[in-house]
Amino acid sequence: MENDSSKKIEVSALNPNLQSRGALVVLEGLDRSGKSSQCIQLLSHLQSIGFSAELWRFPDRNTAVGQMISAYLSNQSNLDDHTIHLLLSANRWEKRSMMEEKLKSGTTLIIDRYSYSGVAFSSAKGLDFDWCKAPEIGLLAPDMVLYLDISPEMVDACLPMEEVQKKLREYVLECVAACKNGRALSHFWSQ
Repeated sequence: MENDSSKKIEVSALNPNLQSRGALVVLEGLDRSGKSSQCIQLLSHLQSIGFSAELWRFPDRNTAVGQMISAYLSNQSNLDDHTIHLLLSANRWEKRSMMEEKLKSGTTLIIDRYSYSGVAFSSAKGLDFDWCKAPEIGLLAPDMVLYLDISPEMVDACLPMEEVQKKLREYVLECVAACKNGRALSHFWSQ
C-alpha cells in the first residue's frame, strides 16, 4: 500500500487573478467523537508535508469573551440561553480578522468546532434557528466541514483508525489544493 504522505498535490495558479490562500477546515461532531484527536492528526500531517497550518478551537477560552464562556461551561456563572449564544458568536467574531489574515497569508486553519456547533447548541435548547444564525452572518464560511458522527466504539468495530485518518487527510488535501489554487473566501449564510 502506498504511503499517502508521499503523495504530492499540485498547487499551481490556474488563474493569475486568483489569490493563493490557506484553507478553512472545520471538524464538527458529538462530544468524544474524536474531533480533537483528528484535528491534531490533520495538523501534524499538513505540517509534515510542508504546509503552514494551525489548530484553533472554539470557544477560544483565552479571550475576554472566552473567559465568560468558560465560566458558564464550568457552571461558575448562570447566563440566559440568548446571552450565552451571543457570547459564543462574539467569541468567533473577535477572532474573525485574525482568521482572515492567516488564511490570506497561506496558513490553513484546522478548527475544532465553529459556528455550526453554536447554532446547533442554542437551537437544541429551544431558541429559534433563524435567530441563532443571525449573529453568524458574515463570519468566514469553511472551505470544508467534516462532521464526525461516530462513537469511538463504532470506529474500533468498523474501520481501523489509520483508515479514518487516511480518508480525512485525502479530503483535506484536496481542499487545501483548491484554496492554494485561488478559491475565494466566502461568508456564512449570505442573503
